[in-house]
Amino acid sequence: MLTKSDTDELVPYLTDASNMPGGHAEKLFIPENESEIAEILRDANDKKISVTVSGARTGTVGGAVPFGGWVISLEKLNKIKSIDEQSLRAVVEPGVILGDFQKAVEAEGLFYPPDPTEWSCQIGGTVATNASGARSFKYGATREFVERLRIVLPNGEVRHIKRGEQLDAGLKMPTYERPNVRKNVSGFFNDEPMDEIDLFIGSEGTLGIVTEIELSLLPKPEGFFSGIVFFADNEDLLNFVDAVKSASFGTRTFVSANLNADTNVRFPIDASLIEYFDANALKFISEKFPETPSVMAGAIFFEQETTNESEDALLEAWNNLLEKHNADLDASWFTTTEQDREKMRAFRHALPVSVNERVVRNKQKKIGTDMAVPDEAFPGFLKFYKNTLDASGIEYVIFGHIGDCHLHANLLPKDDAEAVRARHLYGRFVAQSIMLGGTVSAEHGIGKLKSKYLYVMMGERYMNEMAELKRAFDPNGILGRGNMIDEKFLTAS
Repeated sequence: MLTKSDTDELVPYLTDASNMPGGHAEKLFIPENESEIAEILRDANDKKISVTVSGARTGTVGGAVPFGGWVISLEKLNKIKSIDEQSLRAVVEPGVILGDFQKAVEAEGLFYPPDPTEWSCQIGGTVATNASGARSFKYGATREFVERLRIVLPNGEVRHIKRGEQLDAGLKMPTYERPNVRKNVSGFFNDEPMDEIDLFIGSEGTLGIVTEIELSLLPKPEGFFSGIVFFADNEDLLNFVDAVKSASFGTRTFVSANLNADTNVRFPIDASLIEYFDANALKFISEKFPETPSVMAGAIFFEQETTNESEDALLEAWNNLLEKHNADLDASWFTTTEQDREKMRAFRHALPVSVNERVVRNKQKKIGTDMAVPDEAFPGFLKFYKNTLDASGIEYVIFGHIGDCHLHANLLPKDDAEAVRARHLYGRFVAQSIMLGGTVSAEHGIGKLKSKYLYVMMGERYMNEMAELKRAFDPNGILGRGNMIDEKFLTAS
């Protein structure tokens, strides 16, 4: 096990993708196995020293930024232990890079759906944050694929938890109602009955350190039909999205492919992802993809899995639906090939890169939202975004997971004065999402940067209930100090 305390060696471990300033620590540990992690935690617990878990540090909410104490990096626990085609299971250590794991799984003819934008993240981090991404529209978040965990608790005890094992009845769970949204990572998960494994998924490193993960897999789809479709009218775009959602999540008879004459089988539209780009986002993307049509209200990127049997009928069904909702088919792009599909994914990922480049030129930080609202509130929330941002005069782009009623509004201030106004606008968006029954964080988590917004969403009572549960696992409050729960709730009598 490597141990470092030299200031220069610690620097890379004192920040994450949030660029939250002020990180500092006394010591860094880079263990190579579970036993070493247990030893570190026992020592820290006895001495009441705070411990911050460090993965790939791709998080955007400051969760991996330490403010004193020790840092444990999981970079050496990076083995894919097994991929079993028969049982559709894989066992990995937490430091495995998600992109590497997905490639290894696909090489075996299998498929792991969770697909957050940042492919360089570690799988342990995706479990800690219940990461989701574009394909959550069909498949849900990481939680749906976690079958077993090995976890080291703050006192050094090792727990082996399997899906289906219920939480100890003596533990008092928070009593809040979770918002009626498709995606939510604000606070500890609660349910009735409650699987113990679900408490640790999404707990942001505050209850224990994951050392081994068993994941469920799916057979690799035979093919995909992908499209990036452009709309001149925003109402047409929103109606198209509603139609796809109705087909995918409703009766599956709202719109479907024609009957296959040979097999007499209907192939319904069943999108695996529906992603949105507003007009400003298209302008940004055109810097890297000049073929992007100009003067459009927005675009939708969709995908559906296909088979040889279903492909032709599904292409016809999608074409009919797009014509019905006035998509600009001449300007739009479609493919069933893997090579062109990767180009479309590159198109999607070019936007965050372009946004970050603009922020660097402005010498400011982007301010990005991560709220989700219930389906019925979404059109009004999107209109509130656009009207408020247009009136502000601050440059912005809106993009993201429209199928889940979860978009990212990225504000790009040009100077310090605009940065102050942008932060005030962010607060207005938080308040509006809560008022509409939504969540302050749909996928990025709470970390340290959003703990005050979690308090606004939860209120005093529920924050105290979360703190009580945290103390049950971590009475000395050493793990993930400052993440999710403000210390004032943990030190309250």
